[in-house]
Amino acid sequence: MSIETGPPGDMLAAHPETAYFWGRVAGDGDCREACVTVRTSDETAARRLGSIAGAELTDQRIVERPYAHDTSITRQEEQYTVQVVGPLAERASGALGLPFEGEAGGYRLDPLADYDRQLLRGLVEGCGTVCFKSGDGDSSEAVGLSFVHESEGLLRTVQSLLDDIPVAAPYGELSETSSGYWFGIEDNAVPAVGEWCYEGSESSGLFAPSRRRKLRQSIERVR
Repeated sequence: MSIETGPPGDMLAAHPETAYFWGRVAGDGDCREACVTVRTSDETAARRLGSIAGAELTDQRIVERPYAHDTSITRQEEQYTVQVVGPLAERASGALGLPFEGEAGGYRLDPLADYDRQLLRGLVEGCGTVCFKSGDGDSSEAVGLSFVHESEGLLRTVQSLLDDIPVAAPYGELSETSSGYWFGIEDNAVPAVGEWCYEGSESSGLFAPSRRRKLRQSIERVR
């Protein structure tokens, strides 16, 4: 059983917990006056994110969400919203370059770089899309991992993080999509990147079980 994390002494200091939390916020959250919001479709992840930030307000509802690469297609899923009320949002915007009140962010995530694994894990779960690609003709089965977000700046930051991890993570060019921008890691590199990303996650509890399970099962199918 994974351990439950507690709130760090300073939410802007470099810790595994804060790196994961702010990766999730950057990927699927926002900072507005007196409120940090982060969204997840995984109830366990919602509890962990709330525990990290000492948040008490968690909302659960069924929402219509567009598919990442085609917003004309939607699906229904449970969504949990964790909100941290107070001055943290403005502080995070200044320290980490996160967008504030809808303005573009600079995404200065370097203060969390010592915990790149947890930071990227949060980003994978916040704005990453995993898919299993069936073999067709001469092509073999593969796992796809792409990042989709409305901010081009965030995705370029993700690319910079991938450049520095200890496993090869080649990726394609950034392209426009109906929901913003996207790029994908090359298929043959996804298994190693995925295994590195979730290494040690069981003992820390810093992961969304449903997202980790989907990625690991897809990797197992191509091995």
